[in-house]
Amino acid sequence: MGIEAYLPLRKEIRQWSDRKKWVEVPIINSYIFIRIAPKDYRKVFDVKHIVAYVSYKRKAVPIPDNEIAAMQRMVEQKISFGVEKSEMKKGKIITITSGPLIGVKGEITEIKGEKKLYMRVQNAGFTLVVNLDESVTYE
Repeated sequence: MGIEAYLPLRKEIRQWSDRKKWVEVPIINSYIFIRIAPKDYRKVFDVKHIVAYVSYKRKAVPIPDNEIAAMQRMVEQKISFGVEKSEMKKGKIITITSGPLIGVKGEITEIKGEKKLYMRVQNAGFTLVVNLDESVTYE
């Protein structure tokens, strides 16, 4: 259909009654990211099972390219991260200065001794949570 789409996936083990198997599952359930021209807004609904856009006041909300690119880098680099659907507490805004996420900006906090980067994807209403090891520097 000429629609650029991105579905971030992760591998996990699923248990059946007789076996275990590695399967790919969406990182964020029920979300697929697309890039379209405004004139193609309705075209997306021709795809089976597509029901809505992330929206505010009945209007589709774009997700900034840099947020999609950061998510793609995390998936490609196989960085372990979680997704939380909640508003995070305010913290220090930082920029990663080394490692595979160099240049990514986010909000950092200390939780039980672990350094975590909370990168908000505000318009979609979720937050990516990345554990930062000691080798990653930031400012």
